[in-house]
Amino acid sequence: MTDADQARDRIREDAVEAALDKLDLDTKTRLLAGQDMWSLPALPEIGLHSLVMSDGPVGVRGVRWSADDPSVALPSPTALAAAWDPELARRAGRLLAQEARRKGVHVLLAPTVNLHRSPLGGRHFECYSEDPCLTGAVGSGYVAGVQDGGVGTTVKHFVGNDAETDRFTVDSVIAPRPLRELYLAPFEAIVTGARPWGVMTAYNRVNGTTMTEHRHLVNEVLRGEWGFDGANVSDWMAARSTTGDILGGMDVAMPGPATVYGPALAEAVRAGEVPEAAVDAAVRNVLRLAARAGALEGAPAAVASLPALVDGQALARELAVRGFVLVRNEDAALPLEVSAGRTVALIGAAARDARVLGGGSATVFPERVVSPLDGLTAALPDGALTYAVGADPSDEPVPADRGFRLRAVCRDASGAVLGEGSLPTGQVQWIGDDLPAGVSYETLASIEVRGTFVPREGGEHTFGTRGLGAFELAVGGRTLWSGVQPMGDEADPFEAFFGAPSERARIALAAGEPVEVSLTFRVPDMAGLPVRAIMFSLLHLGPRRDADALIDEAVAAARAADTAVVVVATTERVESEGFDRTDLALPGRQDDLVRAVAAANPRTVVVVNAGSPVEMPWREDVAAVLLGWFPGQEGGAALADVLLGAEEPGGRLPTTWPARFADAPVTEVVPVDGRLEYREGLFIGYRAYERNGIVPAFPFGHGLGYTDWAYESLEATADTVRVRVTNTGTRPGREVVQVYLAPLDDAVERPASWLAAFAGVQAGPGESVEAEIALPARAFEIWDEEARAWRRIGGTYEVRASRSHGDTRLTTTLDLA
Repeated sequence: MTDADQARDRIREDAVEAALDKLDLDTKTRLLAGQDMWSLPALPEIGLHSLVMSDGPVGVRGVRWSADDPSVALPSPTALAAAWDPELARRAGRLLAQEARRKGVHVLLAPTVNLHRSPLGGRHFECYSEDPCLTGAVGSGYVAGVQDGGVGTTVKHFVGNDAETDRFTVDSVIAPRPLRELYLAPFEAIVTGARPWGVMTAYNRVNGTTMTEHRHLVNEVLRGEWGFDGANVSDWMAARSTTGDILGGMDVAMPGPATVYGPALAEAVRAGEVPEAAVDAAVRNVLRLAARAGALEGAPAAVASLPALVDGQALARELAVRGFVLVRNEDAALPLEVSAGRTVALIGAAARDARVLGGGSATVFPERVVSPLDGLTAALPDGALTYAVGADPSDEPVPADRGFRLRAVCRDASGAVLGEGSLPTGQVQWIGDDLPAGVSYETLASIEVRGTFVPREGGEHTFGTRGLGAFELAVGGRTLWSGVQPMGDEADPFEAFFGAPSERARIALAAGEPVEVSLTFRVPDMAGLPVRAIMFSLLHLGPRRDADALIDEAVAAARAADTAVVVVATTERVESEGFDRTDLALPGRQDDLVRAVAAANPRTVVVVNAGSPVEMPWREDVAAVLLGWFPGQEGGAALADVLLGAEEPGGRLPTTWPARFADAPVTEVVPVDGRLEYREGLFIGYRAYERNGIVPAFPFGHGLGYTDWAYESLEATADTVRVRVTNTGTRPGREVVQVYLAPLDDAVERPASWLAAFAGVQAGPGESVEAEIALPARAFEIWDEEARAWRRIGGTYEVRASRSHGDTRLTTTLDLA
C-alpha cells in the first residue's frame, strides 16, 4: 500500500467515525437491515447513499430479475477456475465491476468459494474447485479485479455450504483439521491476500452453531486471526436471531424490510440484551464498505482511478476459450481439418439451444447468446456444416422464449389495468418493489402474460406453467387449462418459489403461423411474508419426435460427414441452486446418441456442456472429448475458435472427473437427523482418489493443448520451485506447471500429495521458458487440534513438477528442518 493509499485510508476512517457519531440508536439499527430485496437505506443526514447489492458471479443482474435488463454473461466459475490463471480472473472481475457501475450496484454478491466436496453439489458449477489452493488463488484474483473497479465483493458462503439439500437447517459437522485445511483455507487466502470488502455468512450450521451466529468462526477467526475489516452480510433470509446474530458478528440482515434487525435490534439494546457497542461495530463496518464503494460523501473511495473499459463480448469469448478443457484427443482429431470439401455434422439439442449458465441466483440475462450452431455456421464455409437434433436432454417444457413476443398486463380486482411490463421470456420474476410502473402489491390482483407465438416447427406443441398459485392458460383464444398449483414438499424456499415445471395442455400448431397465447395468474395474499415476490412462468415445449428416429437421423448425418461433433448437456433440472443431484448421468438418451454416432463415424468429437462432472461411459469410443462447462454468452464463437484451431483449448481440470459415480469419494449429501457429517476428513477430490487407489476418468489438473511440452529441469527450496519447460510442438501454447508436495515421512496423517502452487507459462515452438513458483509456508503446515494453531511439519518431501495430479514429469527431494 502506497503512502497516498494510507493517507486516504485515514481520511476514510475519520469520515466513518464522524458519520457514526451523528447517528442515534434507531437509525443505526435501521441501517443494518435491508430496506428491500437488494439495498440498504440512504441516510442523507450523513451523506450516505443507498448501498445496492446484486447477485453474481458470472454477471451483474442488478436489482431486476428480468431479461429486459440484460447483463454480460461470463462462463461458469468452474470454467474460470479451469483456466488456472488468477490474473485472468482479475480481468473478469474488472469487467464485472464495470457492469456493476453501469447498473448502479456497489456490492457484488460473489465469488462462491465453497469446495467441490461431492460432484452431487447442486451449485458445483458456481464454485471453483475441489482444491483449496486453486480456489483461493482464482478467488483472490476475482476479488482483486472487482475491487480494482471500485465495487465491493462478498466472498461466500462462509462456511460449510458445500451442498444444497436442507441448506437452511443442515448442521455441517466438520472436524477442526479439515475445517481449517480445506473449507476455511480459500476464505483465509482471499481475506488475507485480496482484502475483500465483504463476506456472506451461510444458511447452515457448523458443528452445531448457525453461521450467522458463529462467534468463533466470525469474530475470532475471520475478524480476529485474519484481520477482516469488511461487512458481514447474511445470506438472503438466513438471519434468524436478533441477539445471536449481532453478537455472532453479523453486520447486515438481508433482505428487508422485515428482518431480525431494525426496530427489534434497537429494542434488544434498550432491554440490555445487546451492548450498543456491538451495534456500533456493525454500523462502522457498513459505513466503511459504503465509503470504499464511494457511497459516503466526504470519504474518499478506495479506488481513485478506475481501470480502462473492457470489451465484454471479447473477454467473455476469451474466457470461454481459456476454460475449455480438452481431455481426450486421439490421432489429433482436433483441431478439425477445414480444407476445401471437408464437412462437419453438428449434433445435439444443446448445439442449437445452448445452455450458457447454471440455474438459480447465479442467473443473468445476456443481450445475446452465440450457440455452437451459430458459432460454427459463421466460421465454416457454406455447405460445410449440417445439423441434427439427435437427442434432447429434456422432455420438460421450458420458459417461453424463441418465437414468443410477450407482455405482462397487471390488473386490480375489478379487472382494470394497473400497468404493463415487458417480458422478453415467459418468466415473471418480480421480487420486492420490482414491479411495473403504477403497480403495487396492495392493488395487484392478477397478471396476464399475453402475446403471440410463431412456431418454428409444425406439430403438437406443449404448454405448461411453473410456480405456485391459480392459473388459466389459453392458446388461440381457447382456454386449455385452469387450476391451482399448490405448495409441494419442497424444503427450500428457492425451489418452492420456482416450482417444478408442469405440463398443462397440448395443441396442434402450424409452422410459421402466429397464434395468440395467454396465461393469467391470480396473485395470492402475501401479508406477513418476509419477502413479497411474484414468480411464475409460461412454459413451452416443441413437437416431440420419436427418440430412435432422431438418433437415426443423427447417425445418417454423421456417416455422411468427415467429422461429427456431438454436443451433450445437462439441464436446469439437473444443475441449479436449491437442490442437489442424485447421480452423474447425462439426462435423456444422450449416451445412446453418442454411442450410435461414434459407431457411425470414427472421427466423433463430443463437447460436454455441463457445469460439473458427468459420467461419460463412451469416452474411450470417441476421438475427442472437450469439456465446455457453461461457457457464457460467447460460448459458441469460442467453441468454433477451438474446434477449428484458431485458438488452443487452454483449460485444466479444476476438479477430478470420476469414471463412474460410485468412484466419487463423497456420494452422500443428504443430512441424517439434520446432520451432514464430513466423515471423509481431509480426503476429498484427488486426495481421496489417491488414498483409495481409484483411477478417475480424468485426473485433477488434466488438460491437453495443441502442442507438446518437455519438462527439462526442476530445482526446489523451501521457498521457491523453478521448472524449465520447452514447447516441443509446432504451435505456440500455454502450459500450467503444477507443483505437488508428497511427504516421505509419516509423522502425521496427511494426504499422499497435495497441490502446493502452480504457474502458467507461454512459449512458441521450440522455445524454452522457466517457471519460478513461490511455495507458501502454509503448504508445509497442518492444523494442530490440541494447540489450536498451525504447525510446520519438517522432514523430507518429494517435490513434483506435474502436468496433472496423475502426470508427474520431474521430481526432487527437499529436506525441511
